[in-house]
Parts: sequence; structure tokens; C-alpha cells
Amino acid sequence: MKARLVQDGVFTLVEDITQTIDPPQHGFYWIDADVEDLELLQPLFHLHELAVEDVLMEEEQRPKIELYDTHYFIVMNSIRFDDEEIFLRALNIFLGKHYIITVTRQKINEIRALKPILWEEEVTQPDQFLYHLMDLIVDNYTNVGDRIDAKIEKLEEDILMHTKKSHLNEIISLRSEILWLKKVLNPQKEVIGTLHKKELRLISEPLKKYFGDIYENAVKISETFDTFRDLMANLREAYQSSIASRANEIMRVFTALTTIFMPLTFITGIYGMNFDYIPGLHWDYGGVAAVVFMVLVAISMFVLFRKKDWL
Repeated sequence: MKARLVQDGVFTLVEDITQTIDPPQHGFYWIDADVEDLELLQPLFHLHELAVEDVLMEEEQRPKIELYDTHYFIVMNSIRFDDEEIFLRALNIFLGKHYIITVTRQKINEIRALKPILWEEEVTQPDQFLYHLMDLIVDNYTNVGDRIDAKIEKLEEDILMHTKKSHLNEIISLRSEILWLKKVLNPQKEVIGTLHKKELRLISEPLKKYFGDIYENAVKISETFDTFRDLMANLREAYQSSIASRANEIMRVFTALTTIFMPLTFITGIYGMNFDYIPGLHWDYGGVAAVVFMVLVAISMFVLFRKKDWL
């Protein structure tokens, strides 16, 4: 656990955590804590027991905002995409009048990326901290959306150029992750909407407009994932059509080959019958002539099929 005094974007480490109980003359306290630290933090800041219980639960938490007398409890999901699988990491936030507490189980990239922004923007209030943090989280969803879009385009190109059985597994896996993310985006969008639309005493009135900008971005991302869902359905149809077309092409080739070999089988069948008088039967070059004749017949049929675009 690290406690910092933030004044105009400048960080000062606080050694004694009890010092953060009283409001500073200028700025606010940011406490970056682990789950285990809540045992110490709960009595100091009088954190609501239901909120603490939610953080301690091992189960995945749904994005939400709970409003208590002295503080707000907010759950957001940070997103990470490694081109193979999408990961969500819960970010628990306790927002007070002179402090903000972030509690995570794993490292969150947005928190590390937040520090230079706080310094550049000379942040001095905890609600400003919350705004910039949520802005980074939503922007990261946009970046992941762009990467998913690129992956869908590449998958579509691969399917059209050369369909493989593995493509179906990729389609099913990616579609299920998109649907899963869509379920997460809706409540996350509602949390941001609450900060934008509702009268909240811990959120300054001018800052509500900025939360409105984040809310609009969240709506756009949600609509983008709706589009992804439709694209995956189209991609599955394209895969099935490609497989059917490929099967028809294979049957077309097999049918043509069977047709080519039919006269050859007919010729060899005649020569296999017990007749005494067959042209070329007693000729020294009769066998060679029959083979050459069959080859010419096969080539002629192949050329005819190619000319008619049957092969």
C-alpha cells in the first residue's frame, strides 16, 4: 500500500497512513492499496462494510456505483487484449471528499499511465483523479476495439483466401468474447452515466460535463461491439459458404476425373473379354497402341472440360 499527497499533480509519499484521515490544506490523498489493506483502511475511513465485502469476494464483480454518506464505492473493469484472449481486471474505487482509494488484485496499466497525466493537468481534487482514470479505462476499450476490428478483417481475408477448419474455432471464440464484453460494457456505461447525469455532492458541477464526454465515448464503444457481433455472424456465414463451395469444387473435380476414366475403363473392359478377334490383339504393338489411344482420349476429354470451364 502506498499513500500519496497529491497537490497540483505533484506526488508526496505519506509514511504515516493515519495522517490521511484529516483533509490536507491543499490537494488530496491517493491511497493505492491491495485487498489485504482494507482491514486497516476500513476503520480509518469508515468504509461501508457492504462495499468492503464486495471487494473481498473472489467472484467477478459487475461494474456499479454505490452511494454512501461519506464516500462513493465504484467498480470498473480494466481491459487487456493479448491477440489471443481478452482479460478484464476489476478496479475498486472509494471516493471521499479529500481522498481516493484504489484497490486491485492485479496491476492495472491505467493506474501507471495516470501519473504523468495528473502532473500535466495539475490535478488537485479526487473527482478530477476519478475523471482521468475513467477516461483512460474507456480509451483502452477503444484501443481494444480497434484491434478486434483488425483481427476480424484479417480473419475474413484468410477465410476468403484459404478456408481452414481452425477458422471456425477462432470465430466461435472471438464471438463469445465479444458477447461477454458487451455484457460488461452496459453496466460500465451506466456507472459513467450516473456520474454525468445525477446530482452528486462529491462530483463538482463543471466536471460533470467532462464525464458526459466519457459517457458518449462509452456509448460509441458499446455500439461498436454491437457491430462486431453482427460482423461475426456474417463471418460465420462466409465460412460456411466457403466450406460448401470448396466441397462442391472437390466433387466437381472428382466427377470430372470419373468421367475421364469411364471410356478408359470401357476400353480395358473390352480387351479383357474372351474374344478371338479383337483389333490389334495379335499385333506386337497392340498394347502400346491401346495405351496411347487411352491417353489421347483422356487428354481430349480434359481439354474439352477446361474449354467448357468445367475444371
